[in-house]
Amino acid sequence: MIQDMRKRFETQFKIGVKPISETPVLFKSRDDVPALVIALLKIYRAPEYNERVFSLLHEAILGDKKKTGRNGLNLWQIFVLAQFRLALNLDYDRLHYMVYSDSTLRQLLGIETETGFDRIEISYQRIIDNVQLLTDEVLRKVNDVIVSFGHKEVFKKKELAALSAKTDSFVVEANVHFPTDYNLLWDASRKVINIIDWFTDKYPTFEGWRKSQDWYSSLKNLSRAVGQASSSGGKGKAEKLVNVAKQYVTKATALSHKVKTTKNELPLNETIDLIKALELDRFAELLDKHIDLVERRLVKGEKIPHEEKIFSLFEEYTEWITKGKSRPNVELGKKLSITTDQFGLIIDYQIMENESDSEIVLGTADRVFLKYDIYRWSFDKGYWHRDNKELLSTRVKEVIMPKKGKRNIKETEEETTTNFRKSRNQHSAIESNINELEHSGLDRCPDKGYHGFKRYIGLGVIAYNLQRIGKELLKQKLAAEKKNKKKVLKAAA
Repeated sequence: MIQDMRKRFETQFKIGVKPISETPVLFKSRDDVPALVIALLKIYRAPEYNERVFSLLHEAILGDKKKTGRNGLNLWQIFVLAQFRLALNLDYDRLHYMVYSDSTLRQLLGIETETGFDRIEISYQRIIDNVQLLTDEVLRKVNDVIVSFGHKEVFKKKELAALSAKTDSFVVEANVHFPTDYNLLWDASRKVINIIDWFTDKYPTFEGWRKSQDWYSSLKNLSRAVGQASSSGGKGKAEKLVNVAKQYVTKATALSHKVKTTKNELPLNETIDLIKALELDRFAELLDKHIDLVERRLVKGEKIPHEEKIFSLFEEYTEWITKGKSRPNVELGKKLSITTDQFGLIIDYQIMENESDSEIVLGTADRVFLKYDIYRWSFDKGYWHRDNKELLSTRVKEVIMPKKGKRNIKETEEETTTNFRKSRNQHSAIESNINELEHSGLDRCPDKGYHGFKRYIGLGVIAYNLQRIGKELLKQKLAAEKKNKKKVLKAAA
């Protein structure tokens, strides 16, 4: 009999399992957990919205897969685990520990049992494998549902009411070390050697690399020597740096030559062998590229054009971003532009691809106008361009976009009005939203690959919105209790 591998959530719990809907919430707490729990419970109890969320997750995770095989985590559990990870800025080890020990999270997942019943566990690898099934595309759609839920059910926005929007950008860092051409050359060298070692371990008859560990040690020591020579001072520094760089380049070139002469002898008996061979080709190419860069810069004294540089061999999407700040003066990752409304919810976000702030305004406007009416929209100076302001002014009553550079008389008059200055001051509220996002995990992405980076951003935005919704729900709950308490005291008097 064919079964669906995944359920949305358990509609009939086993005997002894505590109901999700009865998960306790500690209302009088300033911790992040109660806000997230109450927001998730509110969605769980709202059929209209959980149906929309789980339809999206079902399509993304199952898609065209055959409805056979082992049961996976249900969609509710995947969603909750992903939100806890980002909202609390957890790594998978801490998340696994909480799944094991935190009774609130366990009950929210539907795995907490009464005393005397068998304990239900979720393994570490199972958490990782399931959370990583989510994609950036579906998370964008889920975020729209969460925002709609917040507007209608929590903040009680009138259906036809327009929004007051704010847009700003910040950098989400990639999980990379600071790049120099000589340490990237070492990265390429060690990866080449590691892949060769993989083949020699699997196929002992593959010969020619008996001294791979010597290659590894020699290149690592030379890389360190170049770094020490580069950072040290004293008389003869330049000559010392050139000499050690020549040795490093010579050794790396010898490694490259050896790889090229032996790679055709690699045993390719299985698909995994072919995958590893292709990976070897990629890192061998990067090895040659960085041999060239190190030789040109350190030996020949050339200045390397920015467009020729790579900032990570593993997270190739990484950009070198300088925003003119003293600390940090350089950030390695991607710029993320977010648009928030008057409730602090993120209604749109965009990962920028080597783009300036002013270049993304029209694309952002196209996406936002499809879903929302905007009566006021504020930006900082980085987004200013005459065309941007003129286009937005045709759809938005108040466009707060300070000019970058010298202003003419008309622009000066506009930007010194009370309304403009007040709205510009209010724009700074988005900085606190960005700060919240960074503390919720969007300061540095630990996930691998660009697909992982985009998924991490999407989960972070949803987790942030859920927490904003949860904080409002807690506020409303405490206000209602306070009001009831006054009524009781008044009646008693």
